[in-house]
Parts: sequence; C-alpha cells; structure tokens
Amino acid sequence: MFQNKIKIMGDHEAEANVISFVANDFDGSQEIDPSLLFETIPVLPLRNTIVFPGSTFPISVGRSKSLKLAKSVEKNRQYVGLVCQKDANIEDPEKDDLYRMGVIAEVLRVIELSENNFSIIVHAKKRFEWVEMVQTEPYFTATYKIRESVKAAKDDKEFAAIIDSVREGMLQTLHLMGEPPRELIQAIGNPSFTDMLISYCATNLPVDSREKQDLLNINDEKEQAYRLLMIINRENQILELKMNIQMKTREDLNQQQKEYYLQQQIRTIQEELGGNTQQIEIKEFREKAKKKKWSKEVAETFEKEIKKLERLNPQSPDYSVQYGYLETIVELPWNEYTKDNFNLKHVQKVLDRDHFGMEKVKERIIEHLAVLKLKGDLKSPIICLYGPPGVGKTSLGKSIAEALNRKYVRVSLGGLHDESEIRGHRRTYIGAIPGRIIQNIQKAASSNPVFVLDEVDKIGNDFRGDPSSALLEVLDPEQNSAFHDNYLSIDYDLSRVLFIATANNLNAIPQPLLDRMELINVGGYIIEEKIEIAHRHLIPKELETHGIPKGSFDIPKTVLSKIIESYTRESGVRELDKKIAKIMRKIAMKIAMKAPYPASLQIEDLKDYLGVEEYSKDRYQGNDYAGVVTGLAWTAVGGEILFVESSLSRGKGSKLTITGNLGDVMKESAMLAMEYIHSHAAELDIEPGVFENWNTHIHVPEGAIPKDGPSAGITMITSLASAYTQRKVRANLAMTGEITLRGKVLPVGGIREKILAAKRAGIKDIVLCAENRKDIEEIKPVYLKGLKFHYVKDVSEVLDFALLKEKVKNAKDFSEKNEKDEKAD
Repeated sequence: MFQNKIKIMGDHEAEANVISFVANDFDGSQEIDPSLLFETIPVLPLRNTIVFPGSTFPISVGRSKSLKLAKSVEKNRQYVGLVCQKDANIEDPEKDDLYRMGVIAEVLRVIELSENNFSIIVHAKKRFEWVEMVQTEPYFTATYKIRESVKAAKDDKEFAAIIDSVREGMLQTLHLMGEPPRELIQAIGNPSFTDMLISYCATNLPVDSREKQDLLNINDEKEQAYRLLMIINRENQILELKMNIQMKTREDLNQQQKEYYLQQQIRTIQEELGGNTQQIEIKEFREKAKKKKWSKEVAETFEKEIKKLERLNPQSPDYSVQYGYLETIVELPWNEYTKDNFNLKHVQKVLDRDHFGMEKVKERIIEHLAVLKLKGDLKSPIICLYGPPGVGKTSLGKSIAEALNRKYVRVSLGGLHDESEIRGHRRTYIGAIPGRIIQNIQKAASSNPVFVLDEVDKIGNDFRGDPSSALLEVLDPEQNSAFHDNYLSIDYDLSRVLFIATANNLNAIPQPLLDRMELINVGGYIIEEKIEIAHRHLIPKELETHGIPKGSFDIPKTVLSKIIESYTRESGVRELDKKIAKIMRKIAMKIAMKAPYPASLQIEDLKDYLGVEEYSKDRYQGNDYAGVVTGLAWTAVGGEILFVESSLSRGKGSKLTITGNLGDVMKESAMLAMEYIHSHAAELDIEPGVFENWNTHIHVPEGAIPKDGPSAGITMITSLASAYTQRKVRANLAMTGEITLRGKVLPVGGIREKILAAKRAGIKDIVLCAENRKDIEEIKPVYLKGLKFHYVKDVSEVLDFALLKEKVKNAKDFSEKNEKDEKAD
C-alpha cells in the first residue's frame, strides 16, 4: 500500500517518525462523511508536527492517553482531531499546551506493534478549531468548528503564478537537498497535483512547528500560498548559501588542509589508543584553573587564551608558545599566601640562632612583624641591607623567611644589564619568557615570599635598557600592587612580598631607586664577634661539610683570634670561613690516612696548616717623628688606619709634593691643608718666610693601593702643622674629618668601620667632627670600650688637642735657619 512513500528528512519529527506523503494510494480528497461526525471529536496531540489537509502519513503512538485513543478507534472507524503541542518537551500536555487549530483526519488503519506501541495511518481532511475540552480521560475529547478555507478563483492569474512559483521552488528544494526520485518530480510537475501542492509543501518543509502553525491558521488559500512561497524562497537561499560555502571550501582545500585532516585522523587514532594529547593538556589546564583564586580579569584572559589553544594545530609553532603562556598563568600563585608566624619570641630566637649581632636589622624585622600582627594588611616595606662583603646580608634573608614561615627566593642582580630580565619579554619574540621577578614568584608557589635582590648595586645598563629603572616599579610599595610583566600582560600583585635588597656600595645605586628603600647598615664585626661567629656557626658547619665527627676536633678561641688577626683582613667572615675550611681539609686528610692529628689546634700549629702569616696587624707607630699622624679610612672590606707623613726639605718657592696614589679629592684636601697652614702661620708660631725656603712633601704609605675621599683632611693639617712646628703629636691618637678653606671640620661616613680599625690598632683617642656624635651614639657600647672621643668643630680645636707643647728630639729650628738664610741672601 505504501510502496511509493516519499520521505523528506528535516529537523522536525512526529512521535518517533518523520512526516511522509503517499503519492499514489490516495488522491488527496478532503471530503468528510457526515455520518462519522459527532458533536465532539477525539483529539490526538502531536509533537513538533503540523498536518495540512490532504496529507496521508503514519503516526507512532506511545503515550497512555494516545494508546487509549488508538485502541478506541481500532474498534470503530471514525475521525480524530490532530493538534500540535506548543512545547514538544511536555510529556503529558494539558489543554492550554495545545494549539487551537488542527486538522480532522480519517483513521485508515491501526497497526498494533506491541502491547504499548501502536501505529495508526491517517488521512487529513479539513481544518478545524476545538472550542472546549469536554473530556480529558481516557483521552482528550473536544467540541469543535470546521474551518473552511477561502478558495482562490480559478481564473485568478496571480494565484496561478504563485502556484507555479511554489512548484518551481519546491522542485529546487528537492534538488538542493539531494537527488529526488523521478516519480516525485513528475507528480509535483503534474497539473493535477495542484490542489495537493500547498498541503504537501507546507507539511514537508524543514521549518519549525510554530511557523507551520501560522501557515495552517491562514484562512485564505491565496494568502496561504503566498506565505508558503516566501518560506520556500528563504529556505532555498539558505540551502544555496550552504552549498556555495561547501563548494568554496572544497575548492580552497590545499595541501595544508589535507595535512590538517590527516592530523585529525591521527588524533582520532590517538584517542582510540588512549586519548588525544592536546585535549588531555587542555583538560589539565582547566582542572588547574578551577583551583585558582584569581580575579575576574585573569579568569577572562585565561578563558580567551585557552580557546586560542583549542583552535591551534599541535604541530604549529604557535602552539608551544601558547602552551607555555597558559602554563605560566596556571602555575603562578594568584592570591595564594603562606600564613605568617606572628610569634615574635620565635622570630627573635631564629634570628639570634642564625646570626650573631645585627641588632638593628633584627629589631627592624620584629617591628615590621609587630605592626603586621596588629594591623593585618601592612604593605611589605623594601629593606636594603648595605655593608662590606661577608657580613651575612644574603644569608639573613633565609633566616627571615624561616622566622616568618614564608617561602624564600633569591635573585642575583650582579652584572644584569637587560631590562627584560626584570620585566620579561613580549610574546611576539621567539623564546620569550617572564622576567626574573615573576619566574621566582612562580618558583616560590606563594605570593608573599621573602624575596632577596642580591647585589643591587652591581646592576649595569646598555643599549638593551636600564634594569635599575625597571626595578623602580618592583620596589615601590605604592606601585607594585599592579606590577606589569611584558610576557604575562596581566597585572600581578607584589605588595605582599617582603623584598630585601643587598648592596656593598650605596654610591653605585641610582638615587630614585635608593629613595624607595629603607636603608639598614650591616657593618663589619669586631674580633670578639668574629670569634663567636666562628665558634657557633663556621666550625660546626665545616666539620659537617668535611665529614669530621663532631667533638673529635676543635679550634679554641685564642687560636681563632690569631687566625683573624694574622691570616685575614676583612669586615665580614667569608675569608675566615675559607681558612677554617683549609684547616678542616688537612684534618680530614689525616683522618682518612689514619695519621695522628691534634684534638685541639694550637697557635704554634697554624704555620703547618695555614702557612706563614699573611698580614701584620695594623699598629700605632708612635709619635717619635714630627709630621706623622694616624688617620682612619673606610674600605670595601671594612675600616683601616692609614698614616699621613709630612716632611720638609730646603728649596725655593714653597713647592708642595703629594705622593701615595691619591685621588683628586684627597689631593684637594692636601692643598686645603697647606693653604690653611699658610694663612694661620702666625697662630702656629711659624715664621711666614719659612715657606719660601722649604719645600713640603706629603706622603700616604702603601702607594700601590688607590686612596681617595675627603676624610683625611684634618689628618693632613695636623701632619703639616707638626712638621712645621716640630711639635709631637699626642700618643695613641687617630682622627678623621673633612676640612673647609675656612678651617671648619665637616662630618664623614663609615664611622663604625673606622672605630673597629682604631681598636685593632690600639688607638685610645679619636678626634671626630661634632656632627658625627650621632653616629657614635648608634654604635653598641661594647665596640666603644677603651676608646675616648673628642668632638671638634674647627681645625684650631684639632691642633690644640693633637699637638703637644713638647718638640721631638733633634727638632729643627726653622726660624733661626730662616734668619740665617735671609742674611746670607
């Protein structure tokens, strides 16, 4: 019966069936037998299916009410009303869920497929509109009105043109959707099929049910045909567009696209063998992203970038770049912090355990933690520890991290000359990576580590930029809450990071960078401190490093003192550590060779273990000679004493000679000192004519070592005054201070290191500028023990204190000699 069934596939299905049309078995008659019509009619709800008069198709019935209706009409041949649901997802529709307009259909056959599955074949007759649902059980029954359509006039040429256009459009649709059967083309093209054309086309067009329902609701046949033509034309345009795109795509298929398809096949094979690598990587990224505490901005950036990764071919060079960028984002600890340890006693204990001395630094850390404990959101300050090498500036960062229970990271800035090392490279460059700041934050896996910027004074700059300028943003608490890395391109919060910079020389740090840091001086150690550091830290460390059993060997404090004085010359303990390591290596060798070795090292053994003494201790050389004065100097390895020597020789013209590898500033100090002696000769009881017959020579020993700075000014004046007056200089005296042409004494730096040098040399009295009193007050009393300070404001005060009335033996009487010279002339 249904041998010539024609099926057009679309997106809209009846209950488990697509709509079909029977071309030959029924003629499309729409006449109704009045004897089979009653005041009410059974209503069968359909899903996503609008039926038009004249259509014949099967309906699969599975819902309980529909099954009851099917069983009822199986016994009595009758008409049913077919009405579409407004929402196809409703399983048990109510009357309000049904459209009002539907079609009356004749049930031709009921086929029982199983107990709960029937198929009924219906032939749609006329449109109807249900008025009232009089019964909902066992199935819907409603009163109704038959709605006759207004037929178009037979001689209406416009209607005929519309019908012809509908026919052509439908044939075009069939061709665009595939190769249609020849019988169907002939049937649609047959003029006798005209009456059925609108119903057939409207029933089988692949458009949604709402649009079909609007078409069914139209009472005028001509208007209905016109609306149908518009829909057909629209669908044909969409189908043509799809075909054009497909053809264009097919034409543009080149070798690269073929390779892509091959890669897709490889991907499918990989999935069969255990999974696609790209999909696994993307899944891992998304899993990690779920655990991140990042902001909305970062989340949006991540989503945008991972979508780019999904679109990229894994073999593409851009894939690895995109993968590396996403990996950086998900590995960074966004808003992830370690909990600070607010036990201040514990912090103090850890700092005291790891570092001897450094009271000022420890006090600053305790202050910071105390404020953080009280306030809770203090921005981390930028601390700069400056001082000579080997005093423990860098290792202090580790102790601070342990005390605060924070992660520790360190980056060495020595020799850095590329700005990109700080800010990172833009992703447009090959091999682009984040800057060292972001790299180390990622490595720490915490957004509040202790971050040591080592050797910040040794940053260089060249054509690639100035890294110290890039550090301005990092080390500014007001800016680093939104630090911008060129590679990351997302602001990162560094405000919770505790930055600790270390430096040896503040003069090498640019002033804008220096202003952003809190400076803490970590000065050199006195001998007593070095002994304690070696005894508590260095010896146990070297014993463990060299595999020597604890307690089997020791270096007494008296021997340590000798090592410090005779084998090292430094402010820190780095050289001392090397000497102890050298001793330990020799002990380890003896243990390994089972040779005897001392359980406790003695002073007389040092020559065998360390060789001959490398340094002779700087000692005060006495005041037996006029013109020799002890000064104090600062060096990169700590303070030292230096001697300024002045001597006079006969000659015309008052020639001044300066030797000792002195810098320009120090030479200027010598000239100022000479000028002061000239202008104040009367006050010093020096005959003015002396200067015309005697040449002056100023020398600073150790000429191979460059020396510069203004702090030897008062030392040179005292030396010249002693040389010209032949008066003795006070014993065990050292001095430091800058001078002016008027004779004022100005303050100088490096006081702590100079004080330590004076103690080592056995100095008792020290002359300083009065303004340096504040520097002395900050030094621990233990460092000042045995020293007496004399504060001056004017050179005359220096000379009054430093020069004794007593003259040296064999003192030259320049005034008498000068008178003889004048008489001879």
